[in-house]
Amino acid sequence: MLALLIAPFYILLNIYVYIWLIRWMKACSKHFHKPVVKAIVIIIYSFFATSILTAFFLPSRILKYIANIWFGSVLYIILTIAIVDLIRVILKRLVKVDPQKLASRKLFVSVGALCIVTIITVSLYGAINARIIRTTNYEATIHKKVESMDSMKVVLIADLHLGYNKGYTHMKNMVREINKQDADLVVLAGDIFDNSYEAVEKPKETEALLRGIKSKYGVYACWGNHDIEEPILAGFTFDQKGKKEASDKMYEFLANSNITLLQDKGTLINDSFYLYGRADKHRPGRGITTRKTPAQITASMDHSKPILIIDHEPGELEELEAAGVDLDLAGHTHDGQMFPGNLTIKLMWENPYGLIKKGNMTEITTSGVGVFGPNMRVATKAEIVSVDVSFQ
Repeated sequence: MLALLIAPFYILLNIYVYIWLIRWMKACSKHFHKPVVKAIVIIIYSFFATSILTAFFLPSRILKYIANIWFGSVLYIILTIAIVDLIRVILKRLVKVDPQKLASRKLFVSVGALCIVTIITVSLYGAINARIIRTTNYEATIHKKVESMDSMKVVLIADLHLGYNKGYTHMKNMVREINKQDADLVVLAGDIFDNSYEAVEKPKETEALLRGIKSKYGVYACWGNHDIEEPILAGFTFDQKGKKEASDKMYEFLANSNITLLQDKGTLINDSFYLYGRADKHRPGRGITTRKTPAQITASMDHSKPILIIDHEPGELEELEAAGVDLDLAGHTHDGQMFPGNLTIKLMWENPYGLIKKGNMTEITTSGVGVFGPNMRVATKAEIVSVDVSFQ
């Protein structure tokens, strides 16, 4: 429903952009006055403007890639136009600059060129930056003694979003970065898939890659809100009858990848520490109607042992700390993924990105490995998180 409400604004935006583009091109050269040239421009522009819809009905990897790059570029087209129009109004209404100077052909061509270069540069940077996986290091202290263990290294990954945006090559790079850490434990905090198993590139080869993750105590995961089968159009989902949940193939994929799924359940590892995987807050998954509260999670645990939680979304921090959780590991936020999202996202979560202390609990939220929607990252990074945990 929301997608249908936004559609008219998207159409009007593209008409506005096209009108300004033609005006700018005409100001640059008389050749752009020709009807044939204008027709070519509108065909090319229409291809990109409608690529989001085209890729939805004709899903192919190349069309999806173009659509998702365009989807991100639209954000910076809107921002650039808004900034330029605001400056123009300020200069005209408040500064009282001569209107003839503001309307000069030379200024119009120069500003238009600067806008186009800015949009293209930011979009290319965002597309390239989203492909680079970095490692972020943290330290966490758990004030509990563990026999035969003074410390351990935990690698947190989240938001792979395997699908049309991210596939085999990205996973190969991720596994390489993980294996550099010599991890004791690797945890995956949800959104392994991007709403469709069929969109996964080379699933069998990708399973083999994930089986190659080196971890002393294994690889564990919980589901996220995108680990379901659901059609997506420009980042918007569509209501379907029945409960939305992961497909059998998604479960099989994890099993074949040697990833242990903790679906609102926990395990005692090496008789030394607990690891609990929470059900997703919005998509609790198969067989679960209401996920357990933090108090219910830890009620039967030995609180003298460290308690680690993986939860897709970083929430209920006070409740988790009160329940005796020592380390909470989450994802979901993407750190906003694209500027200015990394600024506004701070209004939504207590810890949208990074490490915070909450009483005796340490909470870490990662920006994730993959992307959702626009295949870009601007002012954020794709990352794995390496946590040096010490027991004292």
